[in-house]
Amino acid sequence: MSIIKEFKEFAVKGDAVDMAVGIVVGAAFSKIITSLVNDVIMPPIGLLLGGVDFKNLKFILKAAAGNAPAVTLNYGQFINNTVDFLIVAFCIFLMVKGINHLKRK
Repeated sequence: MSIIKEFKEFAVKGDAVDMAVGIVVGAAFSKIITSLVNDVIMPPIGLLLGGVDFKNLKFILKAAAGNAPAVTLNYGQFINNTVDFLIVAFCIFLMVKGINHLKRK
């Protein structure tokens, strides 16, 4: 069997197409969740904590010198990304739970 024929069989299988669709939808969903976290959830939390903007929270490990930028540990962005991940993981959990519920019926 030729490589081209094997690839064609793989590419047109339902699983490969479903996976590709899932990746595209997942990427779009990720952008929505990132916006939800950055623009809707984190600002009120920052406000409750005294007007903190999480995106700008960082430790400066080495100050900028000349043309060299500062070396920073951006823990605020890490907090945003962690909340982002937790929301996506929870949504996926709910979707899998719903699909499993439908399969049982």
